[in-house]
Amino acid sequence: MSTSVRLAVVGAGSRGTNYARLAVRAGAVVSAVAEPDPERRRLFAEEFALSEDRVFLTWEHLVAAAKVDDAVVIATQDRAHAEPAIAFAEAGYDILLEKPIAPTEGEAARIVHAVEAAGVIMAVGHVMRYSDYTRELKALLDEGTIGRIVSVEHLEPIGWWHFAHSYVRGNWRREASSSSMLMAKSSHDLDWLSYIVGRSVRRISSFGGLYWFTPKNKPAQAGNRCVDCPLQKTCAYSATTIYEGFLEDPSYRVWPLGVLTPNPTRETVRDAIENGPYGECVYNGQNDVADHQVVNLEFDDGATASFTAVAFTQLEFRKTRVFGTSGSIDGDGQHLTILDFATGETKTIDTMPSGGASAADGHGGADGRLVEAFLHAVATRDASALSSVRESFESHQLVWAAEQARERGEVVSL
Repeated sequence: MSTSVRLAVVGAGSRGTNYARLAVRAGAVVSAVAEPDPERRRLFAEEFALSEDRVFLTWEHLVAAAKVDDAVVIATQDRAHAEPAIAFAEAGYDILLEKPIAPTEGEAARIVHAVEAAGVIMAVGHVMRYSDYTRELKALLDEGTIGRIVSVEHLEPIGWWHFAHSYVRGNWRREASSSSMLMAKSSHDLDWLSYIVGRSVRRISSFGGLYWFTPKNKPAQAGNRCVDCPLQKTCAYSATTIYEGFLEDPSYRVWPLGVLTPNPTRETVRDAIENGPYGECVYNGQNDVADHQVVNLEFDDGATASFTAVAFTQLEFRKTRVFGTSGSIDGDGQHLTILDFATGETKTIDTMPSGGASAADGHGGADGRLVEAFLHAVATRDASALSSVRESFESHQLVWAAEQARERGEVVSL
């Protein structure tokens, strides 16, 4: 795809940098950056050959400058989405906003209102919608390949080290400073389920919580930091084992190692483990978000879906089973196996994702597909291939309802 879109980036962390690289690969020009961390700002400016006058300390400086960019990627932390998103919308920028829109319904509604009032294009980073795997599954379901959908069983295997990295030691470890695990990690999944089923949800229940990563489960011999812990060679969550092991694979340079330090080397990673939050024992009590959760959905025609997010797995593609009136589909993120009840025959489709399931691999090519769709919409003013900001807001409402159901122990009607 070729495009002349000029793209500014707010937040030069792993997600912002990844989107920028994918945009350049799709033919766009990365034309500006706003990033408070001086080393990340410098590295980003060097990589994309930005002139000094297009490198900014804050998003406020960028939005106040003369507008020469067509669109902006906003990849700040969850609780720093509202103000820049509203400001850039009002300034006439099209926006690619990393999910979630915002942790709270009030903030998210303000963003939606600003985007719709300004008439700009906004895509939310629900990358799962854009993968070839999802497109193939959606087409099969819409064609009636298995009749009417009666029930869906969907699993997100977060991965034991990924959960420790992001939700125990990392930026999403506490709800008050980020968002719930369900919003931060699995707003993808509730958005995806509502998309593939194609019906409105009328009732939600949810169960789960923080089961394992608490001080009461800390082994008696464990230290406060992995580098000093006598169990570091045998503990499944050892920071030294996890992060130093990743140094051998360059695909992990941007994520997760790039989260620890802007320039990952053996020395800088070791320093981060010794002195930063990513080297703390996972049982120290620095976190409060759920490490497992089940969400049950009832759609407006009586169909149902169950969703499970759990930390205690390998990091893999999502697993989904769709049960219809005349057949079923089993999916593993790569293959779709279709069973026809009438004939008893099965057929398997390989959707051939590019790369693995993690952010290091672009979520199997889904990140790239989202960026391509966004750039096409900006260049042509045809946003039909994107989910609208209103659709994304409505799927966020499922997350807020599920959290209400979990916290209050009730079934929530929408």
